[in-house]
Amino acid sequence: MKFLFDLLPVILFFVGFKLYGIFAATAIAIATTLAMIIYAKIRHGKIEKMLLINGAVISVLGGITLLLQDKTYIMWKPTVLYWLLAAVLLVSNLFFNKNFIQQMMGKMMQAPTAIWTKLNWAWVIFLVGLGFLNLYVAFNYTEDAWVNFKLFGVTGMMFVFVILQTFALRKYLIEPTEQDSSK
Repeated sequence: MKFLFDLLPVILFFVGFKLYGIFAATAIAIATTLAMIIYAKIRHGKIEKMLLINGAVISVLGGITLLLQDKTYIMWKPTVLYWLLAAVLLVSNLFFNKNFIQQMMGKMMQAPTAIWTKLNWAWVIFLVGLGFLNLYVAFNYTEDAWVNFKLFGVTGMMFVFVILQTFALRKYLIEPTEQDSSK
């Protein structure tokens, strides 16, 4: 369910684009993301950092897109977000000895430090690659193709990447206890 919640701005951007065009879709994505931030604060009392980062990036680049009526800025948004996440993963691991992938997945997986480091690097490389791929599609294909790629291509690649890493790391997965599975 959280996966669909996280995808909501992209889905509504897609629908808005198909019905009204890029600028309306951009406004819809901004409004949806800001509504999600407000909802998270009211419902949970806190806002996930990823949602805040996404909200900031979509508000700034989407706002510039709307202000200048130039779709270039919204087309850069996924790349900026992917590269920002990659930079956070890289810098936190190299300079602060923090592995955010381990912090996020540590309850699901018991692995040696070397495996966590490799997984962190895999995510950094994947996110940097996604950023370049977004730019390639955005500026070498039609606007419609880019919007389709944003929803279906990136989501599909993320899904495959997570499935492949789960398969590769299955020996480190923690089996849920009966108490966990009854929740």
